[in-house]
Amino acid sequence: MPSGLIIFGAIALLVIFIISKGLKIVQQSQTMIIERLGKYYTTLNSGVNIIIPFIDRPRPMRWRYTIPAGNGDTIVRFTDVTTIDLRETVYDFPRQSVITKDNVVTEINAILYFQIVEPIRAMYEIQNLPDAIEKLTQTSLRNVIGEMDLDETLTSRDTINSKLRTILDDATNKWGVKVNRVELQDINPPRDIRDAMEKQMRAERDKRAQILNAEGQKEALIRGSEGRMQESINHAEGERQAQVLHAKAEAEAKLLTAQAEAEAIRLIADAAAGSGANPTQYLIAVRYLETLREMTSGQNNKTVYIPYEATGVLSSLGGIKELLSK
Repeated sequence: MPSGLIIFGAIALLVIFIISKGLKIVQQSQTMIIERLGKYYTTLNSGVNIIIPFIDRPRPMRWRYTIPAGNGDTIVRFTDVTTIDLRETVYDFPRQSVITKDNVVTEINAILYFQIVEPIRAMYEIQNLPDAIEKLTQTSLRNVIGEMDLDETLTSRDTINSKLRTILDDATNKWGVKVNRVELQDINPPRDIRDAMEKQMRAERDKRAQILNAEGQKEALIRGSEGRMQESINHAEGERQAQVLHAKAEAEAKLLTAQAEAEAIRLIADAAAGSGANPTQYLIAVRYLETLREMTSGQNNKTVYIPYEATGVLSSLGGIKELLSK
């Protein structure tokens, strides 16, 4: 009886072991390649799957893992896995030395984002997929950088990323891999090159500062000369307008004086016409008397000037007398 229980227990354990070998649970976003007697049989999707134990076996794939070290570096480990991850994978490649077109040795490290889209090709078309992608990325990076100068390399990261992505995507298409992005992390030229670049950058900044200063002084001189020119124009225009206004004022004053004299003459003529006197003689006598008064207005002037034709003056005075008496 105990021996029968032992045999039954052994059979039960064997059945459980066989069932466990035939039961495969695949997680979400993963898959598994199954071979039957060494030949591809099927691809298991996520969920619970049943296979024939010892006849159907999962095909392992070589995979790459990175483990962060204590000093800030990363340790790369390779291991065999039976499940294939279909999610996007990030590969951080170590620094490598590349030579630019102008023969400058530069250290560059890159990050690659790729995704397995055809697990069968990824399993059977390449022997070590992670190592192949890493070596392909390194060689492609050397080829792309070798076609560019150092200055162009430092300022054309987007161009380099685009070229690398196109090259890697075309090359890995046969392996069932889709390269989504390639990013350059650091580009480190040698120390002496960096020092020379800093000096060149400092000199370029000084040059731009001197150019801006010279342009500012030039603009200030131009603005100053334009201001002085405009000031001269405004001053000349003001003087011209002042002269015009002065001339207009004098003309109006003369016109008003002439009009007043004409009115006075008209009034004198009207008065003389009523008395029968000669208005012309009256006006001449008035002018003679005004001129004579101006000539004798000085304090030290003792000389009296009599007109040459005194009879004309006397006759004029007689006309005034006759006008006033009437």
